[in-house]
Amino acid sequence: MDSKTKDEMQPALLPVSSCPGPEWPEQQRAERLARGAALKWASGIFYRPEQLARLGQYRSREVQRTCSLEARMKSVVQSYLEGVKTGVWQLAQGLEAVQEAREALGQAHVLLRGMAEAVQALEPLREQVSQHQQLQALSQLLPRLRAVPAAVAHTQTLIDAQQLLEAYVSLRELEQLQEETWASLGDLELPIFEGLGPLSEALGQAVEAAVGAAGQLAREDPALLVAAVRVAEVETGRTTSLEQAPRDWRQRCLRALQEGLERVHFETHLLPGPGALAGWLEALRVALPAELATAEALIAPCCPPHYKVVQLWAHTLHSGLRRCLQQFMEGPELGAADAFTLLHWALHVYLGPEMMGSLELGPEADVSQLEPLLTLENIEQLEATFVSKVRANVGQWLQKALDGEVAEWGREQEPDTDPSGFYHSPMPAIVLQILEENIRVTSLVSESLQRRVHGMALSELGTFLRSFSDALIRFSRDHLRGEAMAPHYVSYLLAALNHQSALSSSVSVLQPDGMASGALAPVEATLEELQRRICRLVLEALLVELQPLFMALPSRRWLSSPELLDDVCERTARFCRDFWRVRNPAVQLLLAEAERTVVLQYLCALMQGRLVCRGADERNQAAERLQHDANKLRDLFLDLGLEESFQCAPVLLTLRKLLNLRDPTMLGLEVAGLRQQFPDVSEDHVSALLDLRGDVSREQRLAALSSLQAGPQPSPPAGRRALFSLVPAPTPAPSSCLPSGPCA
Repeated sequence: MDSKTKDEMQPALLPVSSCPGPEWPEQQRAERLARGAALKWASGIFYRPEQLARLGQYRSREVQRTCSLEARMKSVVQSYLEGVKTGVWQLAQGLEAVQEAREALGQAHVLLRGMAEAVQALEPLREQVSQHQQLQALSQLLPRLRAVPAAVAHTQTLIDAQQLLEAYVSLRELEQLQEETWASLGDLELPIFEGLGPLSEALGQAVEAAVGAAGQLAREDPALLVAAVRVAEVETGRTTSLEQAPRDWRQRCLRALQEGLERVHFETHLLPGPGALAGWLEALRVALPAELATAEALIAPCCPPHYKVVQLWAHTLHSGLRRCLQQFMEGPELGAADAFTLLHWALHVYLGPEMMGSLELGPEADVSQLEPLLTLENIEQLEATFVSKVRANVGQWLQKALDGEVAEWGREQEPDTDPSGFYHSPMPAIVLQILEENIRVTSLVSESLQRRVHGMALSELGTFLRSFSDALIRFSRDHLRGEAMAPHYVSYLLAALNHQSALSSSVSVLQPDGMASGALAPVEATLEELQRRICRLVLEALLVELQPLFMALPSRRWLSSPELLDDVCERTARFCRDFWRVRNPAVQLLLAEAERTVVLQYLCALMQGRLVCRGADERNQAAERLQHDANKLRDLFLDLGLEESFQCAPVLLTLRKLLNLRDPTMLGLEVAGLRQQFPDVSEDHVSALLDLRGDVSREQRLAALSSLQAGPQPSPPAGRRALFSLVPAPTPAPSSCLPSGPCA
């Protein structure tokens, strides 16, 4: 196509100025903005008169600028118009090409329709050709196909005879024939090959069975194990043209190895029954390391390296054992012995040098990074089970020991003694041995279990001590009421005091190393309370002996004769004659409390107002009697073994001064001295003593009593306990004079 023709085909374009239609809104807005800017510029330039002279120059310069802008605009518009012209011409060319292509496609469609009709006519011929080809291939394969049933039977015979390699070769030949037939017959399956599927599965099961018995075959017939593994490996790497799922016999072998191993050690019928867990765990302690050694020495050489036989063995044994232990945890609650054995075995024996931590095992047998045999919840459950079972057993043992001890209290004979003559019983040693052994044995398991059992032991010991105290109270009540008289009542109370001393001196054996030092404080407090309770019961028995004697004191007979106090001393000495069978320091405490009880009964009698001195002679007699009685009591308890510094009898010497004073106007000084030594003395006590004098006027009494209020309250002397606060005045009840304090 020449340029002239090209120009003729191009449409004629109108000039810019001749384009119909209104102007663009943007153009109008631009013109307004330009006019406004020009007016602003002109007003600024010509604001001053002298600028008007240069108006011609400005006009000519603006004319030149306007011409330049118009020329540039014409150039741009012309360039744009040429581009539009070229684009229109190209569109016309494209339209012509599309029309030509449309005509060509129509012709091709007609040709294709004719070819489809021809293909349909040739389809019967094609089917005949295909059938001819299949018949030709079948005729060539027919001799081999006739031998397939015999080959299948032969392969099955080889499988039954455990000739796995030969059976696999025969199976592969049959499958290869099947693939050739399938490819030759155009994906057509022949019924003659239907037996290959079951035959393949039978061989797979034979391989799996052989590998599952790897432990036994490695010792007896390693060639069979090697053959099974080789068959599995070859089959795993083989690909087939048939549309069949791949036979991953390697995974089947690995599963068979694991299942066979678990079957040997963790079958359900092998799991222990109640009470047989310790024997089962001991058997595993021996069997599992031996199994790993066998795997490393015999089985691993029969398998490829990527099987990692030792690691597989270790992990399989670990997982199987863990599953069995979880079954135990979910089953019936274990006994104390089984719970302890399982905790100790799982936490210490299993990973210890005797088993999985043995230096003879390689790094592949390491199971320390696997999940632990027992979870934290399992350990918590076992510890709680053990503690509850042991608590019940310990409670029964301690109750049995207490019942045996209580049964002896009513015997006709005195309590048993040790070679030194002290009252003795094996009960404290039995109690502490039971508790100490349970605490000590738990240190073999874990610190948490030891803390639990330690707390349980202290709790049970506290319960035992309270039961012991309650039994003593019942024993004392029945004896004092006459319901069950004990021939040696006091002796068995003294023996109980020795039991308390033995427990107090040996309770520290229940404190393991590392435990908080204050853990024994509640038990020690209970032991102290038990000691006070026993002392109280002994002193009550002493009061029963002495109260009838003190009913006649003071009296005219008391003024003139020492017989009354001699009877008191005689009965007290007879009552305390067996105190020497009590071990120190309990015997000193008991003697001190007995002496204090006698003195308190003496003071109670003085405060009753039974005697009023009728003159100076009787006052002198009373003062001498107080001095005599104080010396008598001092000598009595010195002979019994009580040191003089612990005695309360010197209070009688202080009261003697109050009675022996000749000038009643000086009573205030004596009362002040009495208050200084015994700050707990009250006005009632002083009034009762002044009544005993019988010569004190009302004014003198008030003056003496006022001295009790003079000055600050004095502090009691060091080591001196309250006396007068325990002495009611003026009318005490006979049983209200029992002291309070260590034995109250």
